[in-house]
Amino acid sequence: MNITVINGTEVHGVTYRLKEIFLNAFGGTAEITEFYLPRDCPGFCAGCKACFLKDEHLCKDAAYIQKIESALIKADLIVLTSPAYVFHTTGAMKTMLDHFGYRWMPHRPAKELFGKRAVVITQCLGAGAKSSAKDIRDSLAWWGISRIKVCRFRLMSEVVWDHIPEKKRAGMTSRLIKTAKRMQRTDYSKPARTNLTVKCKFHTVRMMQTGLGKQNPDYTDYRYWKEQGWLDKERPWKQRR
Repeated sequence: MNITVINGTEVHGVTYRLKEIFLNAFGGTAEITEFYLPRDCPGFCAGCKACFLKDEHLCKDAAYIQKIESALIKADLIVLTSPAYVFHTTGAMKTMLDHFGYRWMPHRPAKELFGKRAVVITQCLGAGAKSSAKDIRDSLAWWGISRIKVCRFRLMSEVVWDHIPEKKRAGMTSRLIKTAKRMQRTDYSKPARTNLTVKCKFHTVRMMQTGLGKQNPDYTDYRYWKEQGWLDKERPWKQRR
């Protein structure tokens, strides 16, 4: 089993401890690849649109992005973690997700990501865990991933792990271990079911791409969809990895 983890911060704080509890529950049975932001994706998206209009490999940060993408495609389970910064995910996580805009369904989604499973781990002091998780979940869903488990935690008065009340730590630990064990029992030889929401998004975009192709047959995204066979009868959730 391969797990790819993208950490929204390099700080070894509460979020890091929660992620470690989750991973340790696999008991060394998984091959884990980790990325820490911003170290492993330091550049902001410059809005040059090269990835949309031409080729994602023309991005100034392509060396970082393609390394992360390869790990995502290889993974059986994707884990994204982030504390809440001002009610949202970290700027580093947002920067990384911005770079993957070309993999959103209206552009050139990777067929390998349909059928993937993902876990989102967020925590906050007070409020913000829900909106932080949504920032990440939105991208995962628009990549074509249907099976997304969100583990969000709300801390009330302390951001240092050892100072969090023991009962609170025990509750968070128990929940993460249960989630990990459930994921460990999953049969990863079979892709996760693609839900109706993702299928509706796909068919809406399919109509859009058909219209764009009539206006400009050389449009990059249209040519990609046509090459995948998605404008005909092929569907990404029916194509085995």
